[in-house]
Amino acid sequence: MRQSLRPLGRSSLQVAPLAFGGNVFGWSADEATSFALLDAFVETGFDLVDTADSYSYWVPGNQGGESETILGRWFKRSGKRDRVTVATKLGKWERHRGLSPGNIQAAVEGSLQRLQTDVIDLYQAHADDPDTPLVETLGAFSRLIDQGKVRVIGASNYSAARLAQALDTAERHGLPRYECLQPEYNLHDRAGYESELEPLVLAHGIAVIPYYSLASGFLSGKYRSAADIGKSAARAGAIGKYLNPKGLRILQALDDVAASHGATPAQVALAWLMARPSITAPIASATSVAQLHELLAAARLSLTPAQIAQLDGASAE
Repeated sequence: MRQSLRPLGRSSLQVAPLAFGGNVFGWSADEATSFALLDAFVETGFDLVDTADSYSYWVPGNQGGESETILGRWFKRSGKRDRVTVATKLGKWERHRGLSPGNIQAAVEGSLQRLQTDVIDLYQAHADDPDTPLVETLGAFSRLIDQGKVRVIGASNYSAARLAQALDTAERHGLPRYECLQPEYNLHDRAGYESELEPLVLAHGIAVIPYYSLASGFLSGKYRSAADIGKSAARAGAIGKYLNPKGLRILQALDDVAASHGATPAQVALAWLMARPSITAPIASATSVAQLHELLAAARLSLTPAQIAQLDGASAE
């Protein structure tokens, strides 16, 4: 099944409108489950898989690199590397922290080896590095593109001021620019992105692939009380902050819109993101094939202007 593709900034890459979050590989999805999820993802016509060199260092017994390693093993076993737009990130892992040229070169070699591929489609700075001049960071990324190891570069967790500075630096020095931004953004957490970042990415034609698209699972509607949080020990700390009047108001609006479509709250929350003009492909994770198919169905859900307005009103500050 072919999905309608969206441009990744001003680059030559195009991606389907929903991305798979590879943070679960080697964490809440073991290797066999991860392989099944990836098979189902590409067979449904989707292609963008986002990971990072640091994933999943937080799991007891892990060091980091596990997610890329599992993805690389799947590429080798399945032969489906050419059906995936692979996005990974560097700069937050203790082994290669920061965006100095030496760090970038070392980090990409490790990621390529773990991913068992010759080229990374989208290579992203996982976080800003104020201690390294932007011209040095972008120069290092430029060399990776020249070496054929990276196709397109992006930035995650950049402020609007730093992203604007990076765009200006790229233009003044004739260097590749960040074509993609990966911020935190969802129906509950809107202000940080919409106030300054969104006008900037729209003005410059930058793709946006937000993470925490379902607010750590809260927008799925599974967690509606303190008692519900006990359903997921992994999510408990993240979800508690959403159990407030605003969060419950959003869940009610999601329920209302979902009922009119015969859909689920998670599907509506993702459809709301995909309908926003600045959003290219929200990132969502799943730990079972059934859950994945539920999320992917959001790409077929078309919200009316009135429904979008209802969700906007419920989530307003």
